[in-house]
Amino acid sequence: MEIRRRDFFKLSGAMVATTLIKEDKTAEAAHAPEVSEDAYGCLIDTTLCIGCRKCEEACNERHKLAKPEESYDEMVVLEKERRPDETSYTVVNKYYPKNVGTLTWQERPTFVKFQCMHCFDPACVSACIVGALTKSPDGPVSYDVAKCIGCRYCMVACPFQIPAYEYHKALTPEVRKCTFCFEYVKDGGLPACAQVCPREAIKFGKRKDLLQLAKSKIKNYPGKYVDHVYGEHEVGGTSWMYIASEPFEEIGFPKLGTDAPARLTESIQHAIFNHFAAPIGLFVTLAGVMGFSNFYKNGKETKD
Repeated sequence: MEIRRRDFFKLSGAMVATTLIKEDKTAEAAHAPEVSEDAYGCLIDTTLCIGCRKCEEACNERHKLAKPEESYDEMVVLEKERRPDETSYTVVNKYYPKNVGTLTWQERPTFVKFQCMHCFDPACVSACIVGALTKSPDGPVSYDVAKCIGCRYCMVACPFQIPAYEYHKALTPEVRKCTFCFEYVKDGGLPACAQVCPREAIKFGKRKDLLQLAKSKIKNYPGKYVDHVYGEHEVGGTSWMYIASEPFEEIGFPKLGTDAPARLTESIQHAIFNHFAAPIGLFVTLAGVMGFSNFYKNGKETKD
């Protein structure tokens, strides 16, 4: 039996309407990646960091990144705030105290190392439409260049502005960021930055143990630290955590809530595509365009 074109449009429209008015309009629940209780992490004590940039150099050498124009012994670069980029997976910034307060370390600048935070519920992973970024239960957020299509949605999604892109490579650009040195960690090694730090400002281990250590320091030295572990709860928790003598918003950290951005974005996505409403609507729209174009100018509709 042959169906006339206008009947097809009517039938398709009815299908869309039926789908959209279903009583169950609840989007499919979006779930955060599972993270092991024994997941790895790093704790950075900014009161111990002296801004020597040894972590930057070690990271550069381990990952065979492009050498910077300035030597790692050059401290002038610390006077300008920097962010990690495609040639530097980690950077150290220098912040001068803004408030005197009662903390004992207010006389000296604060040096802060920045890198990928390896979030528990990463916005970059949620935003990636091809699965090039994945969260491991052990802690790291890993990148698969073979899957990447260069959409750079991960860069837009990251609340810490970490992923960088190789714009200068026309044919084989990649998204670049800290890898947690996991190819070494999984074999019992250490991240390059933690291994080289002369002041042991970077502690590597199981996140739960590091969190206990951080809280112990804050409790035992209340005049030295602000009462907050950055990364314990921010955006659902991060694998890298910090303790400091300055309010975190004054030393380069964004003020973020406890909810992961991925939960909001994925809820919206599931709502849009619930019951395939969007694809059906798209097909109907395309059919309509074809019907009113010259595509059928030589065709004839079947008479009743």
